[in-house]
Amino acid sequence: MLRIAALLLCLSTSAMARDNPPGRVAALSWGLAETLVALGVDPVAVADVEGYRTWVGMPALPDGVRDVGLRTEPNLEALAEAAPDLILASDNQADIIPELSGIAEVWHVEGFDAGQDNAEVARRTLLDLGAKLGREGEAQAILDDVDARLAAAGDRVRRHFDGNPPSVVPIRLLTPTTVRIHGANGMALAALEGMGLTHPDPGEPTEWGFVQRPVEDLAVYEEAAVVNFVPFPASDELFGTQLWSFMPFVRHGRFAEAGPVWTFGGALSVASLAEAMADALVTIDPEAVR
Repeated sequence: MLRIAALLLCLSTSAMARDNPPGRVAALSWGLAETLVALGVDPVAVADVEGYRTWVGMPALPDGVRDVGLRTEPNLEALAEAAPDLILASDNQADIIPELSGIAEVWHVEGFDAGQDNAEVARRTLLDLGAKLGREGEAQAILDDVDARLAAAGDRVRRHFDGNPPSVVPIRLLTPTTVRIHGANGMALAALEGMGLTHPDPGEPTEWGFVQRPVEDLAVYEEAAVVNFVPFPASDELFGTQLWSFMPFVRHGRFAEAGPVWTFGGALSVASLAEAMADALVTIDPEAVR
């Protein structure tokens, strides 16, 4: 009898959670903020609002959302003043979850880790958050739309290259001497694979899905197209050098720039990455890859 009563109580509590989802939600990572807004929920607070608007952009944060400081060091007093019912936290806030729990319920997601499939975790996070907020239908509709956008972006690239697109190396130039090469376990690679395109050497999975290398290491990509995510403020310092002009993908016209677009976001940003890369790739002359 006690077991039956406990089960009924559990079911009743679950039903109440579905019927009374959290109304005031704060997001301390840009990926979770992106996911929250995509689900149609305006956050009451977000960490580093200006950074989100600069690097992520879409979906746009509502006017008046409270900025609670850095993602790595959120202002707990400002967060408490926002009076959230639920705080969405990720990797950067793992060490302060006890403090956050003193303000409101905390929903923690390990967004990026070498031991997991980051893109799959992002999709599952969207579905789980949708369920928690009573927006399961919206979450599934977003994923369906993401998949459709990925397919459309891939089709556009294949048409441009007459069905024979090149392999693609997504990069972000950091300085005139250093570059991030995006590969295994990265959102950029998830976008490429969703488009039906390939990376010539994705490497081993890393926490964030990229490796940092000297710019000269890009010379190994003799046949691939290389797509750089902007902004790159030091472009004048690199693009006029002999080193850059001798890169195979530069000499043969297989270099293009994409974005601005965020490379460490949630499931929705994978579609934005795909569309940005497609926009870049179709500027390359098809003859350059024959």
